[in-house]
Order: sequence, then C-alpha cells, then structure tokens
Amino acid sequence: MARRFEDAVVWITGGGSGLGAAMATRFADEGAHVAVSGRRAERLHEVVTAVEARGRRALAVPCDVTDDEAVGAAVQAVVDELGKLDVAVANAGFGVMGAVADLSADDWRRQLEVNVVGAASTARHAIPHLERTQGRLALVGSVSGLVYVPKNGAYQASKAAVLAMGRTLAMELAPRGVSCTVLQPGFVKSEIGRVDNDGQFHEDRRDKRPAQLMWETDDAARVMVAAIYRRKVEYTFTGHGRVAAFLGRHLPGLVQVLGPRVV
Repeated sequence: MARRFEDAVVWITGGGSGLGAAMATRFADEGAHVAVSGRRAERLHEVVTAVEARGRRALAVPCDVTDDEAVGAAVQAVVDELGKLDVAVANAGFGVMGAVADLSADDWRRQLEVNVVGAASTARHAIPHLERTQGRLALVGSVSGLVYVPKNGAYQASKAAVLAMGRTLAMELAPRGVSCTVLQPGFVKSEIGRVDNDGQFHEDRRDKRPAQLMWETDDAARVMVAAIYRRKVEYTFTGHGRVAAFLGRHLPGLVQVLGPRVV
C-alpha cells in the first residue's frame, strides 16, 4: 500500500519531544524525510535517530522560534539539505499558568512570543517554499482555545489566537495551492505539564492534567498526520476535546458555571 507522504519533506518545530517527536516518526512511517527544530539539541538528535531507523532521511536544526532570523535560517537549512519543503508544522509551544490578575506583562510576552509570534514566524518563512510544492502548513492549537477555565487565561488566549491565525491563513493560502490545518488536541501525554512559566522543563515536575483523559502521544500523532494529509482546515480531537469544544462554542453559559469546578 502506498504511503501518504512518500518522499515528502516535513519540518516540525518543537520536534524534540511529545507531539512533535511523535509526529516526526509518524511522518517517517508514512514515507517522509523529516527535519525537527527545537531548543534542546540532544532531544532533536534522538528523534533523528528514530527517523533514520525507519529508513528515512532526517535533520536536526536547533532553533528558538522567538528568534525570527533563526527561524528563517532553519527553514533554509531544511531546504538546502533535503531539497524542498512539502509540510511545515508549527508545533513549538508551552503554557503560562496563573490567574490573569497575577500574571506580569513579561509572563504575557513570553506566552505570546512562543505560541503566537513563533507560529506566525514559522508560517511566514515556510510559505514561499510550500508554494513551490503546493504543500501543507499546520499549526498546533488546543481545545483550550475554544473552552476556558480559570488560571489558564494566557495559554487559552494564545491558542485562540493560533486558531484565528490558522483560519485566516487557510483562506489566504488556498488560492496559491497551499492548505493550512489547525490541529486542536484535548489532553495528550506530553511534557507541557512539566514546563514552568519561564518555558523551562523540569523532569520531576508533576503534570496536573487528568491522567484518565490522556491520549497516548502516538495515537494523537496518527490522527494529526491524517488531518494534515486530508488538508482539513480545522481538526479537533480527542473525544473529550470535541465535547469541550462544543460546549465552549455553543454553551458558554454552562462553561461559566462548570469551568471553576474542573481546576
């Protein structure tokens, strides 16, 4: 059976762990050559090894998405080394937690610089290359951009912005033959729960998200890659994520009552 991304070139930011790493190996299973970017070089090289074990070419390109010049250089390095770009996935992100009244301006800047400006920078530098291949752009949002609970305001605002950006990009890019998919997961096993408000990872930090609702990372990667292949404009998953998104969109009054009880 033909693989859906045979000999395509895929670039994933935030590709050293969690969903980014799982998508990298899933794309490789589907025949793609994969480049991964992130701040932790040793993690990127682990993903490269996993991709190469599947018989695909792989490239680690360390990059901080808050550095626009570095993002531009990263995508150029991918194209120079692997020859083209068919899929770009803006996956880098983290969560600033706390009541809005308690967050500083710097907290907000860090949150938006990574999750929103970083995604926009990734898209901007990838788009000229994707136009040449009639390729696919994907932004990783979250169900948190659709349904809101206390002490998550900054993260929720950033993911609502990612959705708005992605929906706009889908319209702007369609005439050029490029699709844009906003991926909106519910709870998925990843390292995001062990990253602090400064964006620093802590191995011993407890993930406070509900373990009973967590999807396995590989299962999430499978449906995300499929949604990108199908050029979906917006794809919301898991089961609980879809329920939460429906409530957030259509029954905000009920969420207002229930939201404080789930944190």
